[in-house]
Amino acid sequence: MTVPHNDWWRGGVIYQVYPRSFFDSNGDGVGDLRGVLEKIDYIASLNIDAIWLSPFFTSPMKDFGYDVSDYRGVDPLFGTLDDFKALVQAAHARDIRVLIDQVLNHSSDQHAWFAESRSSRDNPKADWYVWADARPDGTPPNNWLSVFGGPAWTWDSRRKQYYLHNFLSSQPDLNFHCEAVQQQLLDDMEFWLKLGVDGFRLDAANFYFHDKLLRDNPPNTEVREGSIGVRADNPYAFQRHLYDKTQPENLDFLRRLRALLERYPGSASVAEIGCDHSLRTMAAYTGGGDTLHMAYSFDLLTEQCSPAFIRRTLESVEAELGDGWPCWSTGNHDVVRVMSRWALNGQPEPARGRLLMALLLSLRGSVCLYQGEELGLSEAELRYEDLVDPYGIRFWPEFKGRDGCRTPMPWSATAEHAGFSHAKPWLPVAEAHRSLAVSEQERDPDSMLNIYRRFLGWRAEQPVLVSGEMRMLHHDDALLVFERQLGEETWVCLFNLGDSPRLYSLPGRLEPLADVPASTATFQGSSVNLPAHGFAFARLAG
Repeated sequence: MTVPHNDWWRGGVIYQVYPRSFFDSNGDGVGDLRGVLEKIDYIASLNIDAIWLSPFFTSPMKDFGYDVSDYRGVDPLFGTLDDFKALVQAAHARDIRVLIDQVLNHSSDQHAWFAESRSSRDNPKADWYVWADARPDGTPPNNWLSVFGGPAWTWDSRRKQYYLHNFLSSQPDLNFHCEAVQQQLLDDMEFWLKLGVDGFRLDAANFYFHDKLLRDNPPNTEVREGSIGVRADNPYAFQRHLYDKTQPENLDFLRRLRALLERYPGSASVAEIGCDHSLRTMAAYTGGGDTLHMAYSFDLLTEQCSPAFIRRTLESVEAELGDGWPCWSTGNHDVVRVMSRWALNGQPEPARGRLLMALLLSLRGSVCLYQGEELGLSEAELRYEDLVDPYGIRFWPEFKGRDGCRTPMPWSATAEHAGFSHAKPWLPVAEAHRSLAVSEQERDPDSMLNIYRRFLGWRAEQPVLVSGEMRMLHHDDALLVFERQLGEETWVCLFNLGDSPRLYSLPGRLEPLADVPASTATFQGSSVNLPAHGFAFARLAG
């Protein structure tokens, strides 16, 4: 079975580029679009299908680009619109598609729209943001909380009203109940489609609409870590977020967005969904073929990594998603790097990195890889004085923020700042990353980088992994075993997440797949010997 060209996203692999930290082309200490362009052949060598560019739009950078002040502009920090066009052209020449972040839930408070909206209660954009009167005692209109801590409402002395912000107070929420807002955002997205982008990654896609009645959220009687922004030290976890996000009106807007994308064949959407019932929401947001193409949740972005947890997550997706489509990731710019988060005994081991690579790339669905995962980068340890992330600064020291996964890519082990820049970088280069630099790994055929390249190239030629169905077979304290099946072809995929060798036996005969990159398992009949952090793939003989 060959995936149709316009359905490239089904089973496709998307490489997330965080431009600030990828490569600095002009020596100002910050990565930029020209830097991504200069490294496009490196990206192509990974054998991925698309890149996702984190925000490069005009912004005051209070949240490092996730606070947009011009949805059609390139911030001078990252270059020019011509730089972006050149990058798209270069990517397409290498058969790499380009997805760009869209931060639709909120803008910057320095956006011209917000300046007009806050100027009075009767201007043309007065209802473009979520405004509400104070309670009689002057307190906010309800109990909603910001993901970043504290009330989700800030008083504005000009309008003498509160405005809603689910994130920073400098990120006011747009009012999706206003038709003009929806149309403007769709027009802005079409601007980029006309420039050749192949789709969008949608930030906080279930936050767009709020409850019109502004009802209080009820308490969360079972504080559960794992959702976006939910930790025991953040009061956001203490509410059930019934009214501030994941409203039914979201689906109608997503259908409008899908209709726009359908006018540009081959374009696709992948959404970030963070909520208490993320799998159920993923099903609603990707089912029916008229909303999102795919979505990912935070279920594999937590610290939990036992075989039982992974199996439960995978089976829940298979049971609840219906005809929807998942996109899996174990890392991004918001969470501790997977090599540290899922390390055993606190030590990031290369063998475990290869195991996690094989597991992620064997799941049914599409995959997002975060830059640096192919190098086996661990979380960078930073001092408080190095932090720039407002999230981390606010919750230090219990939570160190997101800077540790955003440090610069190490290109050279010996160059100043690891070859990322000629100037002092916006975040320090982690010294532990120097030995993992691209320059070092290029020379070693068995390095993590070269194993990623080989595995991704091999996977692209295996229809059963790209498009096949999945059925769980077994798990215990260390092993996770599942089938992938396409037509008459059935594979057994085995993963040892433990730190000691394990033996697994299956009824029936297995034919080992001898060409699997980095697999060190051995077979004897229907038994498989898996070393610590080992994995294997075998064809089930009839």
